[in-house]
Amino acid sequence: MKHAVKHDLSPELAKKALEKALDSYQERFASYSPKMTWTTPSHVDVSFNAKGVKLNGTVDLEPNQIVFDLDVPFLLRPFKSQAMEMMDTQIRKWSEKAKRGELG
Repeated sequence: MKHAVKHDLSPELAKKALEKALDSYQERFASYSPKMTWTTPSHVDVSFNAKGVKLNGTVDLEPNQIVFDLDVPFLLRPFKSQAMEMMDTQIRKWSEKAKRGELG
């Protein structure tokens, strides 16, 4: 399940916004045991637990968009829109903050 969030940030600012979004997600949804691992400067492996099942995915920084892809098992497909919405909301929130110069 792939989803792209468009942005008009520089690559450096997009990465900073993504880092803040991922940090916020880890803090806000700590009960899901989220793990984020940067494997390259533009690629993050992600995982979290939901309903006793470990979900894995990736987040990629691409020109003018942040793309996340989540592997959702059949039993959890009813919850995929919630997961996508949570990620989308966090990325958009932090991208807007980046635009306004609020990332520090």
